[in-house]
Amino acid sequence: MHITIYFNDKPLFLTDTITDEIAPFAHHDDAVYMDELSPPGVNSMIHEMRQEKVHAGIYFHDDIEQLKKAFWRKFMLVQAAGGLVQNEDKELLLMFRRGKWDLPKGKMDPGETPAQSALREVQEETGLRDITLGEPLTTTYHTYDDAGHHILKETFWFHMTAPKAQDLVPQLEEQITELVWADSRSLGKYLANTFPSVKEVLAKAK
Repeated sequence: MHITIYFNDKPLFLTDTITDEIAPFAHHDDAVYMDELSPPGVNSMIHEMRQEKVHAGIYFHDDIEQLKKAFWRKFMLVQAAGGLVQNEDKELLLMFRRGKWDLPKGKMDPGETPAQSALREVQEETGLRDITLGEPLTTTYHTYDDAGHHILKETFWFHMTAPKAQDLVPQLEEQITELVWADSRSLGKYLANTFPSVKEVLAKAK
């Protein structure tokens, strides 16, 4: 089992086994490997992941939950939820926001479940109203700094379906400027300008 945390576009793998996905990173000169679980070790890994020369990190420990707790203590946790929306033609709904192609998502409100939040955010950001909530897809993690705080954003993703014959209305106040239905043939051009967490969600959907 492993958890991937993105520092910008760089993956940090918290893992209890070196899987086929992780193995190629273990032999890169620009990757950091650590297997000692301690507060100084966690601090050191976070510091290394913020260095320009480092492009990946692997933190190995046989108790993944203990490793996760040690990392979570170093961040302020923000929870969000979003959806991968598919229509009857198997096209996927993508949005253009702040220079990147993205999927609809947003912070959870107090008292909401992840599923409730995901459905609300998709409706608000896309204008869709006729949406069927499907199964959970995956949970992604990425870090950023805000007002002096180190933030870890945990995003719960759900599969959704929606009829194509609905008006798409981008939520301009959230800096969403375009919404498109993308088929499998055109998906590559959008993925060339997106976030690794979005690629992770799409990979899970396949």
